[in-house]
Amino acid sequence: MAHELAVTGVGSQRARTAMSDTRDARTHLPRASIAIAAFSTIVEWYDFTLYLYLATVLSRVFFTSGDSLLITLGGFGVAYLMRPVGAIVFGHIGDRYGRRQTMLASMTMMTIAMLVTALLPTHAQIGSAAGALLLFVRCSMGFSVGGEYTGVVAYLLEGAPDHRRGFFASLAAAASEVGALLAAAIAALTVSIMSEEALISWGWRIPFLIGAGLAAITLLARAAMRESPEFERQQARGTVPRNPLRYSLAHHRAGIVRGFAISALGSITYYVGITYVPVFLTSTGSIDESGALWLATIAAVAVIVITPLAGALSDRWGRRPVLVGLALLSAALPITIFGLMANAARAHGMLGGIVLALVAGGVSAVAAAATAEQFPGEGRLSGLAFGVTSATALFGGLAPYLAQLLLERTGWSPVPGAMIAIVACAVLPVILMMPETAPRRRPPTRAPQV
Repeated sequence: MAHELAVTGVGSQRARTAMSDTRDARTHLPRASIAIAAFSTIVEWYDFTLYLYLATVLSRVFFTSGDSLLITLGGFGVAYLMRPVGAIVFGHIGDRYGRRQTMLASMTMMTIAMLVTALLPTHAQIGSAAGALLLFVRCSMGFSVGGEYTGVVAYLLEGAPDHRRGFFASLAAAASEVGALLAAAIAALTVSIMSEEALISWGWRIPFLIGAGLAAITLLARAAMRESPEFERQQARGTVPRNPLRYSLAHHRAGIVRGFAISALGSITYYVGITYVPVFLTSTGSIDESGALWLATIAAVAVIVITPLAGALSDRWGRRPVLVGLALLSAALPITIFGLMANAARAHGMLGGIVLALVAGGVSAVAAAATAEQFPGEGRLSGLAFGVTSATALFGGLAPYLAQLLLERTGWSPVPGAMIAIVACAVLPVILMMPETAPRRRPPTRAPQV
């Protein structure tokens, strides 16, 4: 009881101050720990985007009905609904027992889920039960991924120099796009070099086996990571919340709302503006399956380039002005671009996909730091779970399914772009009113003139 009183009394007052006031007497994380945390998100995004890039293939392997593609995309959305649940569970572990512990636990579960996916029986082997097993394993994956990204972003933010938090946090987004790039490239290579018979029979398993191997290697590397200096500070001061979920809801409600809005914009631009684009182009007949996957590969390269640049810009100019500019672009461009991609030549379709990817990559980069900075160290992962991860589930996992459904029902090709524009317009007022969280840059000290 005394410990809980310390947290909700003096400790909570300290926790509600600006984050720069709670980072005294700390050391930065070693470069090895930063590198392992940043690049371990490769595995997380490799698997989740791999499922979407192989959606047309998996629909033929596990389902046989006329709506098999919609069912497959629906499975992606249902799995994403498990992300907030996993984020809450793993967020509690991270806020109560340490960031390192939650990242080890989530990666262990992810490794197992990837391996099981690669070994699943197909519809030809066991009938409709195959599709049910696929969706169950995807839900397990969604649960484990729920604790991954928010844990890594918080870890990077807490271990970075104050004036470079935007850049360091953006490394998680950049590395995740490396995973998406790897997934798109391996999916494209697998589809391109294999016959249809071999692909449906056994070839689809290869990309998932590669993912299981990457996850196992990442798990071993994470064992050498150091604990976050921010969590060590909480332990030293005795301010670790006993019930992080209740603590976040009691003290961080405004931060949860702002994190939800920022994440909604990042999710809809990423999952409709990048990962859904190959399915869109294939469905409209603009590009064949192999060409759409290669477009996804090029778009991933563009995002990897823009992400650290956007993070660095947010350190220099502030999170809010950069996010406002990206929200305006998200409201103005996508409707036109989707309309052009559905009817234009292959080269114009490629260009449109790259422009959408650059905007989405910029949003993801700045959102990484901006959402985590809505909360002090105490209860940060739980706050991110309530706000960021729930928005990702609604505007990320369900968005490709809804975009495809609306496209089929209306026949209006710009409808995915309209989804992005509506969300951008809705969250823009929240971004305009949010306080700036980037630390002020101090001017360099000049030596006195003699």
